[in-house]
Amino acid sequence: MPAVTIRNLSDEAHRALKVRAAQHGRSTEAEMRDILEAAVRPTHRVKLGTLLSAIGREAGLTEVELEPFDRLRGETPTAPMSFE
Repeated sequence: MPAVTIRNLSDEAHRALKVRAAQHGRSTEAEMRDILEAAVRPTHRVKLGTLLSAIGREAGLTEVELEPFDRLRGETPTAPMSFE
């Protein structure tokens, strides 16, 4: 795992981190990890299947219009990719 060093953190910020960590019942390091994770990860990630489903609903296709797609779709699952 990567390690990060934070230099020139003010004493006030360090004390506030310690207090916040104690309030959450974890170490200062764990609190910093949680803060960084929350800052860089999106709060709501749209997944591909959800997005495609929404596009399909917006298109307003009928069951009759969807039948050709169902015929094209195979019944057996696709084998997983191998990268070896």
